[in-house]
Amino acid sequence: MHFEILVEDASGKIALDHLVPKILGPGTPHSFRVRGYKGAGRIPRNMKTATGVKKRFLLSMLPTMLRAYGKSLQPRDQYGVVVVVDSDRKDCHDFKEELVAILDRCNPAPRTLFRIAIEEMEAWLLGDRDAITAAFPRARTAPLAGYNQDSVCGTWEVLADAVYPGGAEPLKKLGFPYTGQAKCDWAERIAPEMDIDANASPSFKVFRQAFAKLAEC
Repeated sequence: MHFEILVEDASGKIALDHLVPKILGPGTPHSFRVRGYKGAGRIPRNMKTATGVKKRFLLSMLPTMLRAYGKSLQPRDQYGVVVVVDSDRKDCHDFKEELVAILDRCNPAPRTLFRIAIEEMEAWLLGDRDAITAAFPRARTAPLAGYNQDSVCGTWEVLADAVYPGGAEPLKKLGFPYTGQAKCDWAERIAPEMDIDANASPSFKVFRQAFAKLAEC
């Protein structure tokens, strides 16, 4: 089976490029491609993709992408689409229903798995403290010890407080694109060190288990 994996930003793409092979396992017959966007954006009200700059945003493009995949990824049992998005501060149940509603309006619909990182994908990195300290031997332990896994608390800032010089505040002052560059660096360094079977993030566990099950179909 071939998987098309859609994620909302560059750091998520980097992380999944490292994590998906771990999930599929060595010698896998499956293939995959991760497509990273420039942000989440919003689901179009009329389910039609917005034009111009919004095409860089995952949710803005999602209705068009899923319709196109439904037509092009044939035969259906040989392909899968995996959509990974951050919950931010959305209600996960309601958000998942919105995503499924997009798929329900596709005819034909591709075989699709939706998974949500709580609150941000940095939560998945924070789910493996050993990987963080392996990637950043001088990581500050206090922010890690005070983090409640998968809580809505300003997740990337917690990781920044642990590994970025001076913590999150100077990075927040720098703003874009420096925050994005830092997140990409964290993903590039931490994800290769991660033990996918020992990750403490509930949302990562759900993603790993669901992805592995889809690959068995």
